[in-house]
Amino acid sequence: MKADKSLSGGNTAMLILKLIEEEDMYGYQMIDALEKKSNNVFTLKAGTLYPILHGLEQQGMITAYDSTSEEGRQRRYYRITEKGRKLLHEKQEEWETYARAVKSVMGGVSYAVV
Repeated sequence: MKADKSLSGGNTAMLILKLIEEEDMYGYQMIDALEKKSNNVFTLKAGTLYPILHGLEQQGMITAYDSTSEEGRQRRYYRITEKGRKLLHEKQEEWETYARAVKSVMGGVSYAVV
């Protein structure tokens, strides 16, 4: 069953921050990693990704730098900042609370605030 991608609205930036928390990445690498890690549930087009990256950079959540990839191509890599790391952890906590609440309603599991 395919997931409704509209359910992820507003969480794309969180997913991008999570990817680059694990390692610095360039844009198309992020697109590929997101598809693989989500079993193709989350797919991004470059036209969607790059405005998000630019916004995160303007907010000081990430920084960009140019470097040569393993294939020898010049790429723009993105690195999470301490401010971005803090936001990511806040958003992860919010998401986990939300997911527990949805699971509680949908599955009848008792909900406990942690």
